[in-house]
Amino acid sequence: MISEFRLTRRVQFHETDAAGIVHFSVFFRYMEEAEHGLWRAAGLSIAPPGARIGFPRVAASFDFRRPLRFEDEFEVLLRVTGKSAKSLSYSAAITKDGETAARGALTVACVAKEPGQPMRSTPIPPEIASRFAVAPAAEDDR
Repeated sequence: MISEFRLTRRVQFHETDAAGIVHFSVFFRYMEEAEHGLWRAAGLSIAPPGARIGFPRVAASFDFRRPLRFEDEFEVLLRVTGKSAKSLSYSAAITKDGETAARGALTVACVAKEPGQPMRSTPIPPEIASRFAVAPAAEDDR
């Protein structure tokens, strides 16, 4: 079982705004990129072709502390902070040179996808749920 994933990345020019800093919306993409890495590390894809279930975002937030700029190298530490029968929750810490640039949270819900039907909440299949564990609380989580 996996409970966390660390992604190292560099800021791309197109991710910055006119002030030369990463636009706030891009932090959500960084968190999602780390989420997909977590799933790959668990031997899964969050969106395999033809899947009958999906994992839409039902809550997402970020608190910003320091800007990131073009060419900055940074890390995203994504941790599983909650696991229920129908959802997974994560925390994300984005750091540069050991200093926190931002902290975020994301919750995804498992839904059934049937053609012509609205999405509806459904339990996470055991073959997926068994791959993830809630990470022990970190100092920053307390």
